[in-house]
Amino acid sequence: MTIKVGDHVPDATLAEFIETATEGCSVGPNSFKVADLVKGKTIALFAVPGAFTPTCSNQHLPGYVKLADEIKAKGVDEIWCVAVNDAFVMGAWGRDQGAQGKVRMMADGSAEWTRQLGLELDLTARGLGVRSRRYSALLKDGVVKQLNLENGGEFKVSDAATLLSQL
Repeated sequence: MTIKVGDHVPDATLAEFIETATEGCSVGPNSFKVADLVKGKTIALFAVPGAFTPTCSNQHLPGYVKLADEIKAKGVDEIWCVAVNDAFVMGAWGRDQGAQGKVRMMADGSAEWTRQLGLELDLTARGLGVRSRRYSALLKDGVVKQLNLENGGEFKVSDAATLLSQL
């Protein structure tokens, strides 16, 4: 079943490639529990079928990087980009797109969280395996307050400008 507005997001582990070591986070892939990350926070998140793919790299992620300050000025604590890729790929893509400090590049490598959300997209026939549907969402303390699901391969409602207008 697909998650909907009013639902609490399920818990799972996402990974993020950390560029600079901090207390509690070493350089490289670090795993985080979704329940811990969303607790007491407002999160704007968007999901893409894959890193380095045309629409994702040319429009989706760049829009959130460009509007990050405006989105955060509306009370958003963090912006996440989620994809069914590994943390190394997500880290490289974030560096390539200048996302550091603006958008957290969260890897759902085995599509665990994506499946629990009911937002998986089977692209096996195209050689891409199971991926995520394209969408954006606003979470407040882990509860879905806004959900913008794309149909098929469209990119019409999950862009940064649309989510910003909903804040």
